[in-house]
Amino acid sequence: MSSPSLEYRIPRERMVREQIAGRGVTDKAVLRAMGEVPRHLFVPEALAATAYDDRALPIGHGQTISQPYVVALMCSLLEPGPGLSVLEVGTGSGYQAAVLHALGMTVFTVERLRPLYLEARERFGRMGLHTVRTLLSDGTLGWPDMGPFDRIIVAAGGPGIPEALTEQLADGGILVIPAGRRRGEQHLMRVTRRGRNFDMRDCGPVAFVDLVGSYGWSGQAGAV
Repeated sequence: MSSPSLEYRIPRERMVREQIAGRGVTDKAVLRAMGEVPRHLFVPEALAATAYDDRALPIGHGQTISQPYVVALMCSLLEPGPGLSVLEVGTGSGYQAAVLHALGMTVFTVERLRPLYLEARERFGRMGLHTVRTLLSDGTLGWPDMGPFDRIIVAAGGPGIPEALTEQLADGGILVIPAGRRRGEQHLMRVTRRGRNFDMRDCGPVAFVDLVGSYGWSGQAGAV
């Protein structure tokens, strides 16, 4: 049997070349990581043949694995680097965490849905991603005991930018999050912390599943 790194090699190379690099993502480390991580292992087995298609795919429990281009874009906006600590809100299948790990980052990932949390933990162990730290919790609250983080990435769209996350962002750190006042219609925001100030850049419209939690649609606590 071929190894996971060789299975679907041609579709994965085409995904990187056409869907990601072809749309303007130029970060060589991100392109390399996207070309290394076996995306088909992070979707239901019945969908493996479509894992490298240009679309999001369902992973159960009302959640999705994001479109490859969106994963790559968000990772590139983080300005990733080896050794940087990154908090991921919304583990989902674990695919984005695996890409961040392939970028050499120290990954902390939080998931609120127990079935997805358990599946991702098992998948990380099976794939040898033993340094990825996982937590079952309300991701909108971050992971205070492990912060501050050099980078924070949020894989769901909320009504604003959670204050709990900006407070856990290190000085000079970058937060990437979909935010917008209408469900399913957000803008991808890149937030850079400068002391007590936060520089915000709108990186264009996106559509994500709902960010649920104290600072999400169900709670709507304080936001920047």
